[in-house]
Amino acid sequence: MIFSRNPARGSRILNGLALLGITGALAMAFFWQIVYDELPCPLCLLQRVALLLAGVGFLLNMRLGPSPMHYAMSIAAALGGMLASGRQVLLHIAPGDPGYGSPMLGLHFYTWGFIAFSAIIVFCTAMLAVDRKWGDNMLRKPVSLLGVLVMALFFLMALANVGSTTLECGFGPCPDNPTSYQWLDSAAATSAYSGAG
Repeated sequence: MIFSRNPARGSRILNGLALLGITGALAMAFFWQIVYDELPCPLCLLQRVALLLAGVGFLLNMRLGPSPMHYAMSIAAALGGMLASGRQVLLHIAPGDPGYGSPMLGLHFYTWGFIAFSAIIVFCTAMLAVDRKWGDNMLRKPVSLLGVLVMALFFLMALANVGSTTLECGFGPCPDNPTSYQWLDSAAATSAYSGAG
């Protein structure tokens, strides 16, 4: 088993894979948003925030060492994400309701989100059971080049999602059913207005 020879390394590898999975999910949602022009609704944005927060728990485990506090942070974020995705599933469960956005592999992103958040909780529970690091260990740990790359990709996806959310919503509440990026529309209107005068 991965924990038999070097428990700390095994923990970092598994937390790195979990962080890579979260980064992949965020990248896929961002790709879908850009390529298929499907803007995320407020519940979708809450699910992305929950994924980001769960990812921060795994990132902290990679960087500072495994800690029950970091796993608890990921579990709490996943529970919040399950609430948001579960609510969205229930909103669109009525017969004849096409759901929000287009499906991927037969399921909508919020259904995939519910599955992913459930998997995060199961993963964290299993890691708490098998990870031999009892108690918090807040010392910086050396991270491999691959681990640094995974963390950098995660930060890049976090920044991309924050940027697109700001373009979509500005600093106010997000529209229930977004059809365009508010900041881009207002910038275009301002430039058209100033060009006409």
